[in-house]
Amino acid sequence: MSSAKKYSCCSPPKLVAVSGVIFYLSSISFLLYNQLNSPTPNFLSPLLLNFPCPETSKNSENSPTEIHHLMFGLVGSAEAWKHRKSYIESWWRPNVTRGYLYLDTTPSPELFPWSSSSPPLRISEDISKLLNETKHVAPVMARMVHAILEIFRQERDGVRWFVMGDDDSIFFVDNWVNALGKYDHTKYFYIGGQSEAILSNVMYSFEQGFGGAGFALSYPLAQALANNLEDCLRRYPNLTSADLITMTCIADLGVSLTAEKGIHQVDLRTDISGFLSSHPQVPLMSLHHFDVVNPIFPLKNRSQSAIHLMKVANFDQSRIMQQTICYNKKISWSVSISWGYSAHIYEEIIPRSILKRPLKTFTPWARNSTGPHYMFKTRESKDPCEAPTIFYLDNVEQISPNSEIITSYVRAAIAPPGLSSCSSGENSSKHIIKIHVFSPATKRIETGRSECCNIDKQVGRDIVKVKIRSCAEDEIIR
Repeated sequence: MSSAKKYSCCSPPKLVAVSGVIFYLSSISFLLYNQLNSPTPNFLSPLLLNFPCPETSKNSENSPTEIHHLMFGLVGSAEAWKHRKSYIESWWRPNVTRGYLYLDTTPSPELFPWSSSSPPLRISEDISKLLNETKHVAPVMARMVHAILEIFRQERDGVRWFVMGDDDSIFFVDNWVNALGKYDHTKYFYIGGQSEAILSNVMYSFEQGFGGAGFALSYPLAQALANNLEDCLRRYPNLTSADLITMTCIADLGVSLTAEKGIHQVDLRTDISGFLSSHPQVPLMSLHHFDVVNPIFPLKNRSQSAIHLMKVANFDQSRIMQQTICYNKKISWSVSISWGYSAHIYEEIIPRSILKRPLKTFTPWARNSTGPHYMFKTRESKDPCEAPTIFYLDNVEQISPNSEIITSYVRAAIAPPGLSSCSSGENSSKHIIKIHVFSPATKRIETGRSECCNIDKQVGRDIVKVKIRSCAEDEIIR
């Protein structure tokens, strides 16, 4: 890897200056060579941090953002990696996704040789000298923030965005690529998501990107932050949250958070199926706290749930979990589809404005706090006859590359408490055992407005067919 190709330098007018530049670049090339060929390249001279962005042509600079333009920095602990490994491997694409996993210590011997399905391993740098100097109140949090500097020191040719996150999160990489492609990566951008819990935002900041779910830094911002990070850790030794430290350091650079709705910290507890089944019409980008909440699919553990969800996401990330609602007035049904996750049948016509509110199947993040708890309105089905019949993803298939994608949902063996339908008769949903959903092969581009769908329910049959389609321009979805 040639440093001369990666970095642009001004041409000095005098020969002596040219000689100085050549000597400077030669020294850096030597350092880079040693760094990239070392067994654990965690340290690189700070001299490199003051380099300008990698040199690219105008054509490549203006090209669409692609997966190789993203560099992921995942932070975790060696102790937890054993059970979190499967979460990361469910979405990580070896030799395609770029990035590193930063653990606090070397993992136990049974984890070696290191799996090729996992991100390349790095051990966090020893920053004890800095911690002793500052008497930082939260050493673990300082280590997590310092990972931004450490990943910036890695090879970064062609990188436009650095995406930081935790090792207990599921990332939908294609949606990150598309979301970040909306922004100018040559400018300063700090992109993340807020917490779902009001208290978390109040305790820390409504203006911070919650890092467990992931936040993205454009290259220029990451460079500026890396150049000043250790000084910033010295300025704020009393901050106890890694995300708050990061936001504060970025604010000192004059940059504010740009929020994306699909980045989910999941500051919720227990059964989050009601939350996931009402995902808004925005691309799902991440789900954090995967080992705190209940497994998201019945009869599966957390690892199996992650793999099951990513199986369907690999067919179409642009629709994953986005809610589509449609009606069959003839039999008084409302059907809500969370694509690739769940389907709900209500045996009455319920306005979309109601069905868009998440069913309150979950509990607050802060167990003993008083309300209001959430950054959104919830709904409860106090009358069991108003509760939905619930189905969860069973299978996905596509006959040919241009044919519709068929997702199948089977009836839940056990419904969440208080959510069991009580109706009977010809139009009851009790005898339905499966729902087939047909969706277009083309990726979903429009955001803000839901797609529409048609319900095909034949009397005497135990399968319902739902066809997702584009809405007419002036269609009233009711």
